Amino acid sequence: MAGIRIRGTGVYAPGEPIDNQELMRLAGVEFDAERLEAKVGIKARHIARLRGIDESSADFAEKAVRAALADADADPDSLDLVIVGTDTPEYVSPATAILVQGRLQGGQRDCAAFDVSSSCASFVTALDAAARMLAGDSTRKLAAVVGVYNMPAHVRAGDAFGWSIFADGAGAVILERADPDSGSDYLAGSFVADGTQWDYIGVYAGGTRKPVTRELLDAGTYGLELLQRLPGDRNVKLWPKVVRGLCGKAGVSLADVAAFVFTQINRSVIEQVMDELGRPRALAPMTMDRYGYTGSACVPMAFHHAVKEGRIRRGDLVAFCASGAGLAVGANLFRY
Repeated sequence: MAGIRIRGTGVYAPGEPIDNQELMRLAGVEFDAERLEAKVGIKARHIARLRGIDESSADFAEKAVRAALADADADPDSLDLVIVGTDTPEYVSPATAILVQGRLQGGQRDCAAFDVSSSCASFVTALDAAARMLAGDSTRKLAAVVGVYNMPAHVRAGDAFGWSIFADGAGAVILERADPDSGSDYLAGSFVADGTQWDYIGVYAGGTRKPVTRELLDAGTYGLELLQRLPGDRNVKLWPKVVRGLCGKAGVSLADVAAFVFTQINRSVIEQVMDELGRPRALAPMTMDRYGYTGSACVPMAFHHAVKEGRIRRGDLVAFCASGAGLAVGANLFRY
């Protein structure tokens, strides 16, 4: 089977960063900024809505993919596959990936385009799908996989939790079908799901079960809704098991993994997970200080910066691990 290589990376976040003090002024909310910075690690974020920028998910995704294409020195017309991983799509239908394909390629092409919606595990799920589609089909050579997040579009006025945590952004990778001897490859993917946890946090209005009506808007039961508080130790318990299982599946030692890129939801959680794994905390890149929490975009965004800062180099073993509402957890292991 062909090897899979990440040829380029790119990120996009709208507007100038908004620190915690400015966020409270712009959103008209109050929260404990000192605790947010010390425990969660969030100091700033980008939010198009609060900056008056007329951009949304498809715009973020397109710009991240264009940045990744430039990094890969690749032409948009060479793409055979476009996958968008997100739970904040541009529309219910059509898929955001179809819009992105049209913007990139300007019309009909022999290119597959579809969305993956697996909460905040959407990007890692999409990456697994793209790698396998490229490896299994010799006619496909190049794929764009982008994680995008626009949850602030769903945050209601006065929601201090929503405004303080969630932010806009997109991160993309360009995958190519490569020679098996190239030194790069996609080694394994691993996934966990528990759909009995669907009613914790999400955007429940707008689908077929709960269409948006005037009554719903008047009641304020729309947008981002926290129905039950999430267990604070859930990821601390889940991620080490998932990562160990991923390495076992690929037949590699945990000690050989050079970088662990986790969902950027909470710095202290990532530190606890690294301690549980017995690996140095420095091997887990973190970007929530500058981007806030960007859902399915945060893993490729953190990876991009780790590559550009020289923390991840060609030939390194890299593990991605992401989790989101639902419950959905996904992980990837590859040699960069």
